[in-house]
Order: sequence, then C-alpha cells, then structure tokens
Amino acid sequence: MPETQDILDTTVVLRERVESALSAALAAGPHRPARLLEAMRYSVLAPGKRLRPVLCYLAGEALGVPLERLDAPACAVEMIHAYSLIHDDLPSMDDDDLRRGRPTCHRAFDEATAILAGDTLQAMAFELLASDTAGVAPAARLAQLRRLAAASGIDGMAGGQAMDLEAETRELSLEALETVHRHKTGALIEASVLMAADLATPAEAISAALARYAGCIGLAFQVRDDILDVEGDEAATGKRSGADARLNKSTYPALLGLEGAKRQAAHLLAEAETALEPLGVAGARLRALARFVIERRH
Repeated sequence: MPETQDILDTTVVLRERVESALSAALAAGPHRPARLLEAMRYSVLAPGKRLRPVLCYLAGEALGVPLERLDAPACAVEMIHAYSLIHDDLPSMDDDDLRRGRPTCHRAFDEATAILAGDTLQAMAFELLASDTAGVAPAARLAQLRRLAAASGIDGMAGGQAMDLEAETRELSLEALETVHRHKTGALIEASVLMAADLATPAEAISAALARYAGCIGLAFQVRDDILDVEGDEAATGKRSGADARLNKSTYPALLGLEGAKRQAAHLLAEAETALEPLGVAGARLRALARFVIERRH
C-alpha cells in the first residue's frame, strides 16, 4: 500500500502547514474581542480532514506552483468552509449539537457568538487572500478572489444551502439532488482546485481536466458523507449518525439504496481518475486523494 501511505503522509504534512498558517492568521490582537476570536479558533482549528486546503496544495503541486503561494488560498477556502459549518449547525438550520467530535460552536459558546464567528471568518478569508504578498500577480489574485466569492455565494455554496433547505419538505429527483450538492458542497471544492490553477495559468485542456476532476470529487465527497450518515461510526465521524433520515432529507442512499450509492461513488471516482489523464504522472497524488475521499471512514 505504498501509494496509500504516501497520500496519508502527504495530507498530514499539508494539514500541519495550513493549520500553522490559520493559527497565525487568528492570533490574538489588542483590538480583537477575545471571546469571538476563541470561537473562531475553536471552529477553524478543530480536528478535520482539511480536504479543501489539501486539494489546493496538491493541484498547485501538480502545476509547479510553490507551496508558499498556495498558503493564502488554502487558508481562505478553509475559513469559508469553517464559517459554513458554524452556520449550518445553528438551530435555524440543521440544529446540530456535535461537529468533529465536539460541541458545535453555538453550543460551546452561544448562538450570537457563533453567528459572529461565521461572519468574521467569511470576511477574514477575503481579507487574507487580498492582502497576501507571496509574489502573486494582481490579475491572478483578482481571479482567485472572484472565484472564491462565486463559489461561496448565491451561485455556489449559499445558493446550494438554500436549495437544500427548500428541499426538506419534498423528495428530490437524482438530477435535482446533484444540482443541490454541486452548489452546496462541490462549488467550494472545485474552487479549491481552480484557485491553485489561477496561479499557474495552465493550458485550457489542463484547466478543464482539473475542473472536471474537482466536480467529480465534490459530488463523490457528498455521496460518501451520505453513506457514512447511514453506516458510519459516530466515534469516527464525530457527529450524530442518521441525522439526514431524522430531517427527512433526500440523500443518495435514500434515492439509490445504500449499494446504489456506493456504486455511484465508485463511478464518480472512475470519472475523476479519467479526468486527470492529461496531467500524467503530475496528477498521481490528486488521483490518490480521490480514492481516499471514496474510502474514508469519517
């Protein structure tokens, strides 16, 4: 299992790198409210896979982008992800008490602090990306800012969340469910990959290959999440199992059955691997990460 061990070792190194950068960005300051900052650090630095930053780093690596130029987009995309989880867990949304094996932000602190922590993380993500001085051309940085904003807003994650809330009272078709998750989950995952590509200006065929890969990974990640909600171990996943069924949500297992959902995940993995063919050996770690996404237990 040398390839599996390589990607596991690599993700550990990259997680440590982005966590160090995030911790530095969230350092105490004379005019930073201590409780708000504590809530932000609690949520952003909670144990996690850091899939989006890792994707950013690995896509950049495949295109020859130095790691130091990837720190800002890697941090920014993780801050946006963390803010979305804080708000997603609120009583007015999914009303969850547990996230990553710990009380959710609004349970550990309070609802108002949690809302502010999410709001501030969203703003800080763009501030960090816009202020970075790692030798990135202004046009490339502007492209990243526009990409992250689009992936976060009404045409991406927030729009997908709204679709998901509207769908709670009705059963979705497979096509409609895919549309929800391409926005809610997939848009930010795709942005993680393409923000790295913005720093390299690759050939159009390579950009298209990475976009297709990221789209498949974004959906595959959600399919696997749905599967784990049915058969996952709460100690491993760090959240309550069966939440989707309790909320009567449309999910891949609900529409396709558990085995059908697993076949769908395998199909998306095959598509992701095929998409990377134009990158040749440079895409090896991205291929390995795709397999990790499908095989993960949490």
